[in-house]
Amino acid sequence: MTATLFPLPTLEVALDPEHPDAEIISTDDWETWFTQWGQQMALEGSPIGAYELSLKLTTDRAIAALNHQFRHLDQPTDVLSFAALETDFPQIDELLTTEPLYLGDIIISLDTAARQAAEAGHSLRWETAWLAAHGFLHLLGWDHPDDPSLVAMLDKQSELLTAAGLKSEKVG
Repeated sequence: MTATLFPLPTLEVALDPEHPDAEIISTDDWETWFTQWGQQMALEGSPIGAYELSLKLTTDRAIAALNHQFRHLDQPTDVLSFAALETDFPQIDELLTTEPLYLGDIIISLDTAARQAAEAGHSLRWETAWLAAHGFLHLLGWDHPDDPSLVAMLDKQSELLTAAGLKSEKVG
């Protein structure tokens, strides 16, 4: 009996570095981390093992507008995720054999991330990666409507960052 070998998932990141501090993490680092996270989460759905997401690093003003539009909250937030796989959109099987499966969009406010990093005593780089891991889990269907699910999600975020070699970068 021959085992079918599936390719290790790769994840392409369409980065939109809108914020002036967006260079804190390189595109190469983002792609490495998301690919590692995808492998750790055993992504499924793409017959060629190729996935894609967009990542926007933005300001409080821009994320507040999105938060108002989509969540009816008139304030900035740290991260928003819009999962593409939550909608009923028929994937054309032929297309999936040649193109990455689109997971969705992650938007991070680097203004809020900087405040949170300062309050927690770690680097903006680490906080931004933490928020990206949180957004990534949302793209994969994770949610935290109650305390036990929030704890599970935060634990998974820690696992993802540790697997990517990211340890909390304490400053100060």
